[in-house]
Amino acid sequence: MRGRKTSNTQQQQDQFTGNCRYLGLKLLAEEYRQIVDRANENMVGYYEFISGIVQAEAAARHERHIEYLVRGSRLPQPCKLLADFDFDFQPKLNRKLIMELASLRFIEKGESILFLGDNGTGKSHLAQSLALMACQGEYKTHYTTCSELINDLNSGVYEKTLDKRMRKYINPELLLIDEMGHDRLYPNKNKIQTF
Repeated sequence: MRGRKTSNTQQQQDQFTGNCRYLGLKLLAEEYRQIVDRANENMVGYYEFISGIVQAEAAARHERHIEYLVRGSRLPQPCKLLADFDFDFQPKLNRKLIMELASLRFIEKGESILFLGDNGTGKSHLAQSLALMACQGEYKTHYTTCSELINDLNSGVYEKTLDKRMRKYINPELLLIDEMGHDRLYPNKNKIQTF
């Protein structure tokens, strides 16, 4: 009789976790025992119990969504953090402007940002940091280098898949094109006239 009860309980638990996974409640499926134990210890009411589960699931889903956006962005790993940027190394850099960019309002306004400077000045670090912040702000982001972009689009022309490939660069809310290599694009930049 006892074995039958244990088997029945196991079957109920399996059905419960299966239903949780079906509903996308991954955290609840994995940690329901600890959640129930904490609720019993703290003598939590029904509403608080359910509210706590919903909040925990929402937070877990938010984290998974951010991880998905970061993976999909193709940002180089490990990700660059704005907090790790050494502003003392670049004293001429307008820190206030960078902090304004960190608000990500430029994305909402549909503005384009272009970092110019010599090699090794931190342009890529800053741009990648902003792109990571965009992912954390739940903006769809895509990272590429200039040469990858050109090669990909050239392949698209050759393979007659240009429209499909263009969507990869048009659909994101933030497109980061790194390593533009102005010194290679314009070897005689001193002779370029600007208007």
